[in-house]
Amino acid sequence: MKRRSVCGTLLLALLSVLVLFPVIYTVCSAFMSNREILYYYGSLVTEEAGEGRWLPFHLIPDAFSLDAFYQILLRRPDYLIKFWNSLFLTGVIVLGQLALSCLAGYGFSKRRFPASQVLFVLIVILMLMPYQVTLVSNYIVLNAAGLIGSYLSVILPGIFAPFGVFWMRQVMDGIPDDILEAAALDGAGQMRILCQVVVPAAKGGLVSLIILSFVDNWNMVEQPLVFLKDRTKYPLSIFLSQINAQTLGAAFASGLLAMLPVALLFAFFQEELAEGISLTGRR
Repeated sequence: MKRRSVCGTLLLALLSVLVLFPVIYTVCSAFMSNREILYYYGSLVTEEAGEGRWLPFHLIPDAFSLDAFYQILLRRPDYLIKFWNSLFLTGVIVLGQLALSCLAGYGFSKRRFPASQVLFVLIVILMLMPYQVTLVSNYIVLNAAGLIGSYLSVILPGIFAPFGVFWMRQVMDGIPDDILEAAALDGAGQMRILCQVVVPAAKGGLVSLIILSFVDNWNMVEQPLVFLKDRTKYPLSIFLSQINAQTLGAAFASGLLAMLPVALLFAFFQEELAEGISLTGRR
């Protein structure tokens, strides 16, 4: 039994290293000089990469360098601007989606209205579709409204994403109706019940939605590329998808900066995330 436990621990440790290896690789490479990165990785973005030769494995920097961070934070502030663009777009989308999802989730879960089940099924179907399916229709609507090129063209579709409604409906289904009926008997209106009873009871689900929505919108690529015309408005995720030989060092440093908000969210709210996920299975 002890041998099985040791083998299981070693296997899990090996799998953990494999899963975390891209993160470790990015962190180590972010502290290399640009000359060192080009020497080892330059062939990744040149024609030589397709010739089938093995690339040298290089994990530990030859010399610790902050040159990449100096470039993106001081010399080339456009990378830092992309970071703040990402933070602005994601923050507004998450807040808007949170407010809308709470209202809609409460309506679908605790209030009965005509065709509510049909509408919810349509929301689920829309949620299951790849985003690329609705990209063209969203562009047509946003173009007709004159919003193409503005931040609203990215923010509005993100706020009205169906996943948040589905998630909060599942979370609120786990809240007993007796609590809501007792609040109603005390004279509380629907908005007061939602804000003072339902929202505190669904705190774990709300935190989970914040984290999941943040990760989803932090990494968006298609929406900004299609809806935004001004390259200065692009988020950091666009730069990370357009790496070239001259920006490899900045790409590693930007990748590390891009990981930090998501990693910090998970580090501080992992218990609430687990609690929120468990809430969606209650009835």
